[in-house]
Amino acid sequence: MPRTGRPKAELVLTSEERLTLERLVNRRKSAQALAMRARIVLSCAKPGATNRAVATELGVSEAMVSKWRRRFVDNRLNGLFDEPRPGPPRTITDDQVEAVIVKTLEEKPTDATHWSTRSMATAMGMSQTSISLIWRAFGLQPHRSESFKLSTDPLFVDKVKDIVALYLDPPERAAVLGVDEKSQIQALNRFAPILPMMPGTPERASHDYVRNGTTSLFAALDMATGKVIGSLHRRHRAAEFKKFLVRIDEEIPPHLDVHLILDNYATHKTPEIQRWLLRHPRFRLHFTPTSGSWLNMVERWFSELATKKIKRGSHMSVRALERDIKDWMAQWNENPRPYVWVKTADQILASIARYCERFSALVAAQK
Repeated sequence: MPRTGRPKAELVLTSEERLTLERLVNRRKSAQALAMRARIVLSCAKPGATNRAVATELGVSEAMVSKWRRRFVDNRLNGLFDEPRPGPPRTITDDQVEAVIVKTLEEKPTDATHWSTRSMATAMGMSQTSISLIWRAFGLQPHRSESFKLSTDPLFVDKVKDIVALYLDPPERAAVLGVDEKSQIQALNRFAPILPMMPGTPERASHDYVRNGTTSLFAALDMATGKVIGSLHRRHRAAEFKKFLVRIDEEIPPHLDVHLILDNYATHKTPEIQRWLLRHPRFRLHFTPTSGSWLNMVERWFSELATKKIKRGSHMSVRALERDIKDWMAQWNENPRPYVWVKTADQILASIARYCERFSALVAAQK
């Protein structure tokens, strides 16, 4: 009996086409739609394969199988890619895009330190939307500026290796503590009550406030457990630091050595502190490089304290502020979360070296 209906397009693959289609199917970065089209064509190339059988096998519609079979037969591999969508032609040429990028990177407006979309659009005779799209495509953000500071410590390399070794390979029978002081924490009381968040409106606090005094927090972060030993003092001297060392000595089991990572603040090196350390030989101090506080993990904990408790708080007295800080530390120690250091000293030093090379090249180019 003669066959009725639309004739099925004959599909025969060359060895190169089959290899390309198999790559599209197996390649991890292939778009899912393109990979499915390649599967359809490979299945249709099997002897006796019908559109219905292929659709059932791959879980797609017969119309979809028919479409991509026909597209492949007509245009081979090129037929699997989407055709250009209709729309108006480009009004901005590649030369104009290049001119915007060059002007953004190499020039500054006469009346400002950086370009805005409005000023660049005026200078280039283009729309703000076009400038914004070009900047976004090339990752240019003239409105942003970041600061940096490189350590000039002559022992920078040695100190980095020393501290990172404590993080990645801590000594046995020893406690490693990141120690620092968060000084001059202000007890600020807003002039008006803080207005709570509402749908469509964030929490609001008055800009004006009253200063009700300050306190200083001495903290030691145990790198193994994440627990924090904290002590609050109204003053910030070597005498208070010595009291904090005594507190650490009392809380750390006596059979453990104590390695303290701390900065180069003067109160850490006074004769009184040196004498105390001589009487307690299990304490060993490891100083971060100058301008290298980022090496001390307790700074990360201070950041959480400031963000979650202090920054948006309102306190009528120093005592109220200290009570809030103590409560927050107690809650932290109920479920401590140790921070994990991942980079080796060599990786850190290599990253800094690359940055210095780029910086030196940029300075040389501007001369």
